Amino acid sequence: MDTNIITYLACISFLFLFGKIFIVPIRKILKLVLNSILGGITIFLINLIGGVWGFHIGLNFFTSILIGFLGLPGAVCLVIIKLLI
Repeated sequence: MDTNIITYLACISFLFLFGKIFIVPIRKILKLVLNSILGGITIFLINLIGGVWGFHIGLNFFTSILIGFLGLPGAVCLVIIKLLI
């Protein structure tokens, strides 16, 4: 009977340890996905406002990921690159 309790505690500890190992990358991936969606919305708003003056940034996977990684500085970087090219 005593070994069953030790076995259960070992299994629970093992599950918590593996859960902790795998949840950290999942959180980072989910944060990147959320930031990329917000980046896509930011590009859409830039295109909406810039459309009055004929300014357009392509809304695709790479520009959305760039803003997802860098945030607002990434959006500013895309605007500056677009103005220079």
